[in-house]
Amino acid sequence: MNPTLKKTLSIFLVAAIGGIAGAYFSGYQNFSHHSISSRNISDNQQASSFKATTVGMQNSGEQSLPDFTKAAEMSVHAVVHVKTYSNRSVNNAFDPFGFWGQPRNQLQEGSGSGVIITDDGYIATNNHVVDNADKIEVTLNDNRTFTAKVVGNDPSTDLALLKIDEKGLPFIVYGNSDNVKVGEWVLAVGNPFNLTSTVTAGIVSAKARNIGILPDQYKIESFIQTDAAVNPGNSGGALVNTRGELIGINAAIASTTGSYTGYAFAIPVNLVKKVMDDLVEFGSVQRGFIGISIRDIDSKLADEKGLKETKGVYVAGLSSDGAAKNAGIDEGDIIVKVGDIEVNSTPQLQEQIGRFRPGDKVNVTVLRGNQEKTFAVTLKNKEGDTQLVKNEPGLNLLGGSFETVSADTKSRLGIAGGVRVKKIFTGKLRSAGIREGFIITTIDNKPIKSTDDLETTIKSKRGGILIEGIYPNGMKAYYGFGI
Repeated sequence: MNPTLKKTLSIFLVAAIGGIAGAYFSGYQNFSHHSISSRNISDNQQASSFKATTVGMQNSGEQSLPDFTKAAEMSVHAVVHVKTYSNRSVNNAFDPFGFWGQPRNQLQEGSGSGVIITDDGYIATNNHVVDNADKIEVTLNDNRTFTAKVVGNDPSTDLALLKIDEKGLPFIVYGNSDNVKVGEWVLAVGNPFNLTSTVTAGIVSAKARNIGILPDQYKIESFIQTDAAVNPGNSGGALVNTRGELIGINAAIASTTGSYTGYAFAIPVNLVKKVMDDLVEFGSVQRGFIGISIRDIDSKLADEKGLKETKGVYVAGLSSDGAAKNAGIDEGDIIVKVGDIEVNSTPQLQEQIGRFRPGDKVNVTVLRGNQEKTFAVTLKNKEGDTQLVKNEPGLNLLGGSFETVSADTKSRLGIAGGVRVKKIFTGKLRSAGIREGFIITTIDNKPIKSTDDLETTIKSKRGGILIEGIYPNGMKAYYGFGI
């Protein structure tokens, strides 16, 4: 054959084969993009996909990639599926039987995740997962199911503590969220869309994020931001490092669709640990306050106040008898450190202070002029003292905080005595429809004149009870429920 013709045919054949291969791989990539969740992809296609996506990794140092298998194995058995059931009273817009406007009960179900933190059945989760629940079921990774009770909750951090009656459970050990670095690999473990025991990987993309999602007046938002895939159902699940240590509780996603679009947020574990310890020991969170109003320092504030740097948190005001003022901190000081931890934003400062209880002494370092000064600050509670308050089990079951009514209130409403519901948490009162401000006057026809009466009566009750009382506007009401 003519050498020139032979060379031309060889080039044509190579080009043709290359074009066919290119068309095949282009078509395959388009198929896998649109049909990634299809159950009809063959084993051969899956193998081709794996090979196609790993060729580049091998050439760019695949051996340096982290191994997540140990962390996944250590954490997946300690993450549980949380299911909630709530009976809600709704009004019928149309009732074919003629009972216009008559309320009816409707069963609502919810789903989330939880993290076993002790081998005897304590489980950390989000407050919003179990809030308003009448019944909570926890399913372990081995498919055993238990009924859980709420030990306590904290809307200010969106955390709640559950308890199941079981021993010898797998649990996740606490890590240290102060040591977490931006860029560090992490795993999110949970039950998105009721897909149990799901593990996704990503990196820490930011720390101390305040995204404005918690409604509580005393909220603490200092989230760890990650790009590990988190979806509805992951709430309350674990964020772990590559050693399998718990570094956060997944709580929220940034999304315009309700599903994962790139960023998720977790409550740092050092704050989680403090809240869980409080709920176990006291039944409620013991929150310490420093007694200041603060501002983040930006270029505008720096110019306005003549500041040389934009680091730290600016003290814009002080409570008259607050912890900071009593310790010697002045308006205009710049807080740069709490203990040994540097703070450069409001969320960081709130997170660090939020780890302490009333009565704790905390070293706070401020920049005053060109000098650093350290003050020993004794934190107070929101009432302005250092007292710790323990919720008794009976009252914790009701889900509220209470106070004996004043003489003025008794006189105005014409009652012999009673106990006012100061605040409603997750529990029997909320489920029954009782609102804050309601004054309990009798339980099963027994007069309730003080918080001691209430506590003693609730402790002795089993089964159904009838609570009667009055609202501040004079409207009388009664509620029945079981305990």
